[in-house]
Amino acid sequence: MTVRQPTRERILYAAAELFRRQGYAGTGLNQIVAEAQAPFGSLYHHFPGGKPELLHAALDLASERGLASMEATRGQPLAVVIERFLTLWRNLLERSELAAGCAVVAVTVAADDDDLLDHAGTIFRTWTQLLTELCRSGGMNTNSARQLAVTVIAATEGAVALCRAERSMEPFEDVETVLLYLVESLEVH
Repeated sequence: MTVRQPTRERILYAAAELFRRQGYAGTGLNQIVAEAQAPFGSLYHHFPGGKPELLHAALDLASERGLASMEATRGQPLAVVIERFLTLWRNLLERSELAAGCAVVAVTVAADDDDLLDHAGTIFRTWTQLLTELCRSGGMNTNSARQLAVTVIAATEGAVALCRAERSMEPFEDVETVLLYLVESLEVH
């Protein structure tokens, strides 16, 4: 017998996936509950603030999952840290057949709401902070680790956008090659 996820979780996972694929404006509430196989009323039961509240929760979910996966690299060499980050994005692109991108970027580009922009900014700062810490634990000094973290995040996010637009993994592979070469040149020996 398969145990079914609670309704709130199904709604969150469905929303996160749809926001990655279609952006905030392109995703409707009816579509979210249909994808989650949940009654429409459950949406407002779990998210009384409606779509904005759901978006905030979905962004947090997506961020927390990525952060948890990255945490496993703490204390590992720098190359392992960066390879794990790249693998997360490669897997997303491949699993979605180049249809999904980053929900946080989608919000950042399309949001006209300061609260949503602040939330996206907080998520990017949290990613940068964790990646900086992981690079430091891999042997880099704090300033260089922060600069590398920002570069890796920005380059990877850009590569994901290019892959989706060009319907090709080639931009990601080019960015991955350059980032890994950079990491190899920075590796503490």
